[in-house]
Amino acid sequence: MNCPYNMLITMNHRRSIRLKDYDYSQAGAYFITICAHQRECSFGEIVNDQLIPTEIGRIVQDVWNTLPDRYSEIESDAFALMPNHMHGIIVIHDVVGAIHPCPGGQCQGESPLHESPLPPLRDRSERRRMLLPKVVGYFKMNTAKRANQIRLTPGLPLWQRNYYEHIIRCEREWNAIREYINLNPARWVLDRENFINLASSPQTNTVDSYWREAGL
Repeated sequence: MNCPYNMLITMNHRRSIRLKDYDYSQAGAYFITICAHQRECSFGEIVNDQLIPTEIGRIVQDVWNTLPDRYSEIESDAFALMPNHMHGIIVIHDVVGAIHPCPGGQCQGESPLHESPLPPLRDRSERRRMLLPKVVGYFKMNTAKRANQIRLTPGLPLWQRNYYEHIIRCEREWNAIREYINLNPARWVLDRENFINLASSPQTNTVDSYWREAGL
């Protein structure tokens, strides 16, 4: 199922949108958004404020749900699959149970969930070995592989190359993001990724645009 008006969408996702010196293997919670390749509505349609998934959509849901079986260090939290993107929270557990300060500040009056930045990384390959990029890479690779098996399209992209992440700083922010994710299907008519909205107002997404929608 393809959304019309794909030719109107400005693509600008080639640059890195990770924090330069941040260790994405650290314990904490991360808000993840991944968009389908060219915003194609491959995952289902919204009916009565709920997603009715396609076969590919069911594959995406299944791979997400089994991520903790693959990576014992993580837990999957809130998740919403939309017609052409997904939102989810991945929790990385700290083996020593510590709570650390977060880069960029924290929610006022609450304990932070993350550690300070590490010294500068040597190269991009070092970043790829971090846990969060590994988890997201596995998720994207395996959903695409299984989707291409059923649609007989070997090598066809399922996702955009990059993804968006937000480091959740405290419990209040965590709860706000959970609510945003859970309400996402009911807000599809207003969603920035809805092809009707993209057609009427083509836009280049920025890293912070999703977080502003979530009220962060």
